[in-house]
Amino acid sequence: MRICRYVGLFLLGAALIAPAGMLAGNNYQEDRHQDDKHRDRDERHQKRYFDRNHKDYHNWDDREGRAYQQWTTENHRDNRDFSRLKRREQSEYWNWRHAHPDDDRDRH
Repeated sequence: MRICRYVGLFLLGAALIAPAGMLAGNNYQEDRHQDDKHRDRDERHQKRYFDRNHKDYHNWDDREGRAYQQWTTENHRDNRDFSRLKRREQSEYWNWRHAHPDDDRDRH
């Protein structure tokens, strides 16, 4: 009889504790899901361009934006969105960009 009582108490305790553990696990999963969602959104919003002449890719970030701003100033161009430039103009920018790498290194 005692064994049945202990087994019954154990099962009752487990039944009371299990939902709390499941809620904690769900909150952890939701936090990870939110982190993944933000990282995916950031990666989707970062543009990447292919430079046909140099056959390499360039990630468009703040550093590339500053270099593009410098190029428009030096070449007396309107500061239009890079994606709206004609292919020839984009190619001119990439040629200039390869001739003017960043101080620490040219990031692609």
